[in-house]
Amino acid sequence: MSRIQNCFKRLAADGRRALIPFITAGDPYPDLTVPLMHALVAGGADIIELGVPFSDPMADGPTIQRASERALAQGMTLRKVLEVVAAFRAGNAQTPVVLMGYANPIEAMGADRFVATAAEAGVDGVLVVDYPPEECASFAEQAKTAGLDPIFLLAPTSTEARFDDVARIGSGYIYYVSLKGVTGSGALDFAEVARRIPQIRARVGLPVGVGFGIRDAESARRIGEVADAVVIGSRIIEEINQSKPDEMIENVTRFVAGIRTALDQLPGAPQ
Repeated sequence: MSRIQNCFKRLAADGRRALIPFITAGDPYPDLTVPLMHALVAGGADIIELGVPFSDPMADGPTIQRASERALAQGMTLRKVLEVVAAFRAGNAQTPVVLMGYANPIEAMGADRFVATAAEAGVDGVLVVDYPPEECASFAEQAKTAGLDPIFLLAPTSTEARFDDVARIGSGYIYYVSLKGVTGSGALDFAEVARRIPQIRARVGLPVGVGFGIRDAESARRIGEVADAVVIGSRIIEEINQSKPDEMIENVTRFVAGIRTALDQLPGAPQ
């Protein structure tokens, strides 16, 4: 059982939701990524999603796009992201780390080398936005063989056929995109999220995390009423970039702790 699977099993037993914050590796500076990851854990993160900077994103809104641009301008690469994970692992052997990004950097490195290097670095899961499940069964199998959970997106427009594709090869958890649009945009339709999540959970059989559009403790709490996990990214990146350098770690820890408190005030795990 992977670190991610163990994490969800432990949280479910305690009736708690997973908090999954996202930051972009290399933003605002490469040498701050590991301290920021530790700050996320100090604030109550259960799993960290670490963005791999990419020049032509499809799902990322302006905030995360700019974070990628800043990281790329400072020379951040997929190989350096893996070095960041290895450095984080030197001080934290428990918190699962999921790499979230796009296919091009993986294809440039070579899928075999990427999977082996990621596993060696201590990566626990991989979410590749433009690897649709019906086209990457071989990659997903490689990942699982190496101990990495292949994680997939589902959206309000996803069909039951797509549910079945994800159920067949996905592992770890499902990332449900709560709205039609890019990260950090739009208003959450809580009723629609509440309607869709039980369908996904029943059909796919994996925990469901919800992201896109969650910006504060109240929206996190409402999503946590029906989801197994809450994913929050753009708002954290805003916090990072609005903070003075000497206040950044403290501010990020405090912000994440506020989300953690809101989730921990909820009753037992949703069914």
